[in-house]
Amino acid sequence: MVDFANLAVAAVDVAMLTSGAAEEHVTPSVFGIFNATVFVSLSMLVVIALVLWKKVPAAIGASLDKKIADIREQLDEAKKLREESEELRAKYESRLRAADDEAAEILAQAEKEAELVVADAKKATTDLIARRKKMAEDKISAAERSAIAEVRAKAAGAATIAAQNLIAAKHDAAADKGLIDQTISDLGSKLN
Repeated sequence: MVDFANLAVAAVDVAMLTSGAAEEHVTPSVFGIFNATVFVSLSMLVVIALVLWKKVPAAIGASLDKKIADIREQLDEAKKLREESEELRAKYESRLRAADDEAAEILAQAEKEAELVVADAKKATTDLIARRKKMAEDKISAAERSAIAEVRAKAAGAATIAAQNLIAAKHDAAADKGLIDQTISDLGSKLN
């Protein structure tokens, strides 16, 4: 908002300046020597003298130095913490790499063991098949021998019965006497 009172005063001042009717201002002074500028200058000198006498710049400097030392200490601590964290990170990264290597070794060992188990199982299966085949062949051979022996025994039994029947039918006591005499005569020549 526009302050109309100040605007009116400003307009009157401009009118007075343009009309040439400007008044000269009276500057207040004490004894005609000390005006406002001198008082302000003296006051400033007193304030500056008090500040120097009370050692305010030294206190401000000490305060700033303390703040700088605190900041430097915090920076050193932050640097130290960063170094520790870098060491921890490196340590855990090495542990992680070691764990990865160990896992790879365990996996490789497990694969080798699995291959060995599979190879052993194949070999055991092959051996079992060979043993069972051999057992089957042995059973077949035994059955063949048993069958051959049984056939031979039956053939021998049949031949014996047939020979008995033939001998009984074709040989009589006179034929037996001739055979016995021949055998006895052969014994003498065979024993010498």
